[in-house]
Order: sequence, then C-alpha cells, then structure tokens
Amino acid sequence: MEVVASHLRRLGAIGEAIPARDATDEELERVHSAAYLELVRRETSGLHGARYLSTGDVVVGERSLAVARRAAGGAIAALEAAAQCGEPVFALVRPPGHHAESARGMGFCLFNNVAVAARAFQAQHGGNVLVLDFDYHHGNGTEAVAGEGLSYVSTHAFPAYPGTGTRSYGMPAGAVLNVPLPASGVSTEAFVAIWEWLVREAVRRLKPDAIVVSAGFDYVAGDPVGDLGIDVGAAAGLAAAIDGAAWEFCNGRVAYVLEGGYDIAALVGSIAAIADAADDRLVASSGAELASAPSQVQRDITQISAIFQGGQPRGAN
Repeated sequence: MEVVASHLRRLGAIGEAIPARDATDEELERVHSAAYLELVRRETSGLHGARYLSTGDVVVGERSLAVARRAAGGAIAALEAAAQCGEPVFALVRPPGHHAESARGMGFCLFNNVAVAARAFQAQHGGNVLVLDFDYHHGNGTEAVAGEGLSYVSTHAFPAYPGTGTRSYGMPAGAVLNVPLPASGVSTEAFVAIWEWLVREAVRRLKPDAIVVSAGFDYVAGDPVGDLGIDVGAAAGLAAAIDGAAWEFCNGRVAYVLEGGYDIAALVGSIAAIADAADDRLVASSGAELASAPSQVQRDITQISAIFQGGQPRGAN
C-alpha cells in the first residue's frame, strides 16, 4: 500500500488525504458477531510469527487485528467523507474484506470493510446502501450479510474461489444480483458494457442513498491471483458509470474500497484512472456493446431484468 500510494502521489492522483481511523467494536459488530471478534482477538494476541486463523484461509500475525480494524475504519471514513463532500473517495486499505462473513474470516479477509462502512452509514443517516463488487472473486461475505437496506451487485469469475455467486434474487429491503463470468476471461468491451448496464439498472431501481464499491483489480490481465484478461483502462469506464449514477441519484455519495489486485502497476493504473474520472466528471457512456458479452452472461442479465420487473429468480448458490 505504501508503494502504491507513493506512485499515486507522483502521478498527482491523490488530492486530499483523509486520515483513516480504527473501527470500534460497536461498528464491527453491526456486521460480525461479538464471538467472532473475540476469536480474532484471542488468536492474534501475543502471537509470534504467523498462523492460520481457525475459521479459514487467513494468515494472521500479532498486529492483524489492529490492521484489519484500521482498514474497516478507513472504509467508514471514506464513506463519511463522500457523504459530506458529495464526491468520490477512495479507501486505499488492506487487508481486503469481501470474503469475511459474520462469524468467519477467509480469503485474506478478517472484517468485511464495505459492509461495515455501509452499516455505519445506515446507523448515522438511515436509508439504503448499494455495494458494487467488480473484484475477480465473488464477495460471498458481503452477499451473506445483505438485506435490511443493503443490496449487493457482483461480477466474478466462476467457478473460481470461493465458488459462490451463481444466483440472483430479490429480498426484503434489498437485492443480490450476481453475474458469473467465465474464468477463462471476457473482452474488455464486454466487461465495461456489463457494468454500465448493471450500474444504471441497479441504481435506478434500488434508489440507494449511498454506494460503496468493492474495488478489486485482480480482474486485470496478468494479475497473479485473478486475471480475466481485462485492460487496466477499463477502470475509467467503470468509474464513469458509477460516479455518474452517484451524482444523479445519491448526491455523489460513493466510496471505493480496495479489495484484491496483486500487481502494483495494475493497481496504480486502475486507481489513477478512477481518480481521473472523478476529477474530469467523465459520465458519458463508453459506447461498449452489451452484445459483446458471452451468451450465458446475457441470460443472467435477462434474469436480473425479470427480478426488477417482479419475476421469479432462478438458480442456486
């Protein structure tokens, strides 16, 4: 994160730096159980070296709780700042969070940063929050805590880790909309077109009061953990669609929170593109054609359209 931040500063992509803060137990427990928080505290306290957290595939050390608490608090601070200034804010934090469930850490994630930020916003302002997740991997943890005004929209490689995210459905006070993508990859045009459609329809139908983005860049071609074959420049089209929807429907309240992405050059290029889109207020459509998407993806989009129109969802997680 220090290396990425230094590159972004040199590019002039960081304007105002907003200090992060620690998430409180109360803020974390809006998403995670008190028993899980105590488990993390117990298993990291006084730890010498590294070990796996007992709930799953997360390697932890003595400072993991403090760092994860700061990452969740950084996401809260980003959304708070976006709510105040009406402009996009990016939380450059690690560890990521979208795999963390209420009582289970997994997939590098201890606390679900975007969900914690969303629930903090609701506690302060009320209303509905929409989480948009374009990470290579499905955010199983965010889907698991959706509802009660929190909606979740994701594209992700399938059947890649964690192997979830095949079903879309409406729910009381929210929706979960999943668009699995072939793990072999999709074209950059198709990826941007899918997200332009998803953002436009989800925001128009769900009418969120704020948007939080699980901004994972492991979809970029060459990423050592993901790689959907997508160009780094795709982030500009995603940000233009998201920022434009935020300015039109929820007073510019949008916070991007870093998830995956394990190539420094791709991280820097993608985040810089998002910063440029915000500075230039690039809200025009890219012109990408949804017809370029694979046929299965188009069937999933038809299913989502049916959900918005009151039809019955299909499939199973």
